[in-house]
Amino acid sequence: MTSKASCHSGIIAVALCCLAAAANCADLNHPGRSGWEYYGGDPGGSRFSSLRQINQKNVHKLKIAWIFHTGDVSGGREHPRKSAFESTPILLGGTLYFSTAFNRVIALDPETGRQKWSYDPRINLNVKYSEGLTNRGVAGWTDERPDARYKRRIFIATIDARLICLDGETGAPCRDFGVSGELSLRHGIKNIIREGEYEETSPPAIIDDLVVVGSSVADNDRVESPAGIVRAFDVRSGKQRWAWNPIPQDDRDPAAKTWEGDSRLKTGAANAWSVIATDPARHLIFVPTGSASPDYYGGERKGDDKWANSIVALRASSGELAWGFQLVHHDLWDYDSASPPLLTELTRNGTRTPVVVQGNKVGALFVLNRETGQPIFPVEERPVPRSDVPGERTSPTQPFPTAPPLLSRPVGVADAWGTTPEERDQCRQRMMNLVNEGLFTPPTVAGSLIYPGNIGGMNWSGYAFDPGSQLLITNTLRIPFEVHLIPRDKYLPLEQAAEREEFRGDVSPQHGTPFGMSRQALRSPSGLPCIAPPWSVLTAVDLRGGGIRWEIPLGTTAGYLPNNPPAPYGLSGFGGPIVTAGGLVFIAAAWDGFFRAFDIANGRELWKAKLPAPGEATPMTYQVNGKQFVVIAAGGHGKLPIKLGDALVAFSLP
Repeated sequence: MTSKASCHSGIIAVALCCLAAAANCADLNHPGRSGWEYYGGDPGGSRFSSLRQINQKNVHKLKIAWIFHTGDVSGGREHPRKSAFESTPILLGGTLYFSTAFNRVIALDPETGRQKWSYDPRINLNVKYSEGLTNRGVAGWTDERPDARYKRRIFIATIDARLICLDGETGAPCRDFGVSGELSLRHGIKNIIREGEYEETSPPAIIDDLVVVGSSVADNDRVESPAGIVRAFDVRSGKQRWAWNPIPQDDRDPAAKTWEGDSRLKTGAANAWSVIATDPARHLIFVPTGSASPDYYGGERKGDDKWANSIVALRASSGELAWGFQLVHHDLWDYDSASPPLLTELTRNGTRTPVVVQGNKVGALFVLNRETGQPIFPVEERPVPRSDVPGERTSPTQPFPTAPPLLSRPVGVADAWGTTPEERDQCRQRMMNLVNEGLFTPPTVAGSLIYPGNIGGMNWSGYAFDPGSQLLITNTLRIPFEVHLIPRDKYLPLEQAAEREEFRGDVSPQHGTPFGMSRQALRSPSGLPCIAPPWSVLTAVDLRGGGIRWEIPLGTTAGYLPNNPPAPYGLSGFGGPIVTAGGLVFIAAAWDGFFRAFDIANGRELWKAKLPAPGEATPMTYQVNGKQFVVIAAGGHGKLPIKLGDALVAFSLP
């Protein structure tokens, strides 16, 4: 590992102030602050910073302040190409904390990038983890008791399903937590049959002296998958305080009626693998849940399947369900609630309402009253295509918000595209051979065009909210997928072909059902999507009225088509935006490897800088000693055809 820092001269004093009116200053989710103490900036994940030293007028002067290399990157024979540096650091007590692709925790001086300490949980790097080698960040908690043994605790939930508590000062395990500083999160979870299928990839949430975790469960392997139980532990002792299963186990639970027969007692998952948000003032925990197992055939779990594919509010004291809202009924598309919930206050018609915003892979944004779960904008149940697959029973309707509009446009044969007429014609023919009845086209044996695909729409990249303008900024993906249900007697040859790398896509057995599954992005011979660009966009949604303020392509083809000039087609992966009181939107994510700043008012690009590797992570910002920094993890992603790296990069004004 190496660290290098640039020298700085002078100290610029700056006053922290709220962007909006005094009423917004009172919002507990948007206090004036110089730090970034949570993954999403604040407990509710708004990703808004009141810092404005870096602004629209001077952002073009941003330069690299320091770079820290973790050394944790896949490559060569020792570790296959599967790491993803997706971490967003937090700043707590004057120290920058973050996790690496190998799940090490590192503490840095936020001004110089100098390492203070590192902790290695020694995960097995050669296990075939379903999510690859990754971790999106850590959580911190400060003990206010004067006699506290550990004043600051740093928590990481590891890819091998451990919850580890570290002393923020030294990096040593907190010996009073669990067993010598850690807990096994596999304990108490049924149906785990192999390493790497039950994982933790997102940072824990902290509320009311509790540390709360969800889980990541391997998709599509079988019906009887591990349960997606959400659990809360005491921050000091590690003792479990409560557990909540998204799939109802009690016959008296009203949600049990949305499952046919006893299917809810057999199926698993519905897990919260994304980031969990909290509302400390209301003592509520907001949990985004995924699909029940398996994803693409639901004949063994007929019904709406609550509370899979939902946003739920749990009471911090007990884990009891306060309310829930299902975004997708009887999921057959891997349409998890992947985006983190965003808590804010919305001003409409002179009235301020606490809300939670929850997006999903369909490209729908649901804006709900934070206290009741009632939609702020009406939600309609609209008819959707039916399945003709034996044993399957699709939901006749799906929920659609009347506003904001869907952020994923429909596609058809007329949208076929290629870099040459020949490529376009090949794409058109492939699309003509697939079943395509629009959004929520069910998987078929013949093959279905699924759009958006399982990566979104909106994925874990999420969104950021500016309380002054009431603009929500989000990036979405627009990639079509070809999905087939494979009859059981024909599945094994395809799986063997995939193992020989003769099939460009994913295959999964879906044991316990009559069908396996194959899934692949619908791409032209050049490797680009088979539909007309843009394939990734950055959008500003006006939550005051529910309309779109602006939308632009995110990323270019630079470096991807070596024989063609870069085109602004919108080509990006994962990692979301942040917004600042300086009127800026910062985001990386693009495959071309640039980190960019945009004018929040109109989407105009104001600055960009080439990173050592594409930044497939969400940035953060903070201020120390009068200087504002913007930091991004630049490490690429092992599941994308882009460069890998290990750099944490900080930018500041000269």
